[in-house]
Amino acid sequence: MPVKKIGVLISGSGTNLQSLIDKTKKENINGEIAVVVSNKENAYGLERARCNNVDAVFIDEKKYGSFELFNEAIITELKRHDVDLVVLAGYIKILSGKFIEEFKNKIINIHPSLIPSFCGKGYYGIKVHQAAIDYGVKISGVTVHFVDEGADTGPIIFQEAVSVSDSDTAETLQKKVLLLEHRLLPLAVKMYCEDRLSVEGRKVVIR
Repeated sequence: MPVKKIGVLISGSGTNLQSLIDKTKKENINGEIAVVVSNKENAYGLERARCNNVDAVFIDEKKYGSFELFNEAIITELKRHDVDLVVLAGYIKILSGKFIEEFKNKIINIHPSLIPSFCGKGYYGIKVHQAAIDYGVKISGVTVHFVDEGADTGPIIFQEAVSVSDSDTAETLQKKVLLLEHRLLPLAVKMYCEDRLSVEGRKVVIR
């Protein structure tokens, strides 16, 4: 089975990127990270990529006349690296319809809640955990899913829950959830690279 090439999109420090880099090296994942792309020039995830001999590319949205042209530039970069799978690892921008169509069922995102709770437009990063704390939920968790045209609405690959204690803050909950993220995202990528994920309507069947 040919090794699949992975493109990772980031906007921040890239801890999920780092877990993916580490596990593609140490575990039997039939994939390699070919390029890391960020919409933020100072995103530390770009430095993580460079330290691991992975092409690191900053694409400045301000240089493009529209949201669509900006997405076109990312598509071009991913195609230049012959990417088979796109992973959103803390990428806070919405993707264009053309982008999603170009990589249909080939884009995996990770979200720090149990979708459909605390997801969609405006729910990202610490805001998700603060919303969970404010609501008073007893469990939260992480969702890994394929990306479709909606915001956090694509078919779910994995979910795992974590207990929320009375003393938890958004910050402590974030740390709990990150531990799950760092395990489940590489696992989903591993399954994809082994051709073990099949999208059937809203369901992802794992073979």
